[in-house]
Amino acid sequence: MQINKLRGKELDQLFKSVLSLETLEECYLFFDDLCTVNEIQSLAQRLEVARMLREGNTYHKIETETGASTATISRVKRSLNYGNDAYEIVLERIKDEQKKEEEPAE
Repeated sequence: MQINKLRGKELDQLFKSVLSLETLEECYLFFDDLCTVNEIQSLAQRLEVARMLREGNTYHKIETETGASTATISRVKRSLNYGNDAYEIVLERIKDEQKKEEEPAE
């Protein structure tokens, strides 16, 4: 697990900051202050690439729809196949949340 190489006081602070955010709006505000637009878009792109790979889309379709390079797609695929399963965790949670939002209120 490579995350141990990253561990440290500064990263703990960053991750705790992210975990403290309570709304989508707070996330937008925090990441707007923290990152450049390109950095945010790059992170979002990787997550979308992971979602599309998970759904079985081809590299060509992913490249066309997201603008991601084949190198980025390969990197994300490697993480999906050999990483920490974090993409799987968040994509499954997002999918579950979307299902709840789409259910008619009783």
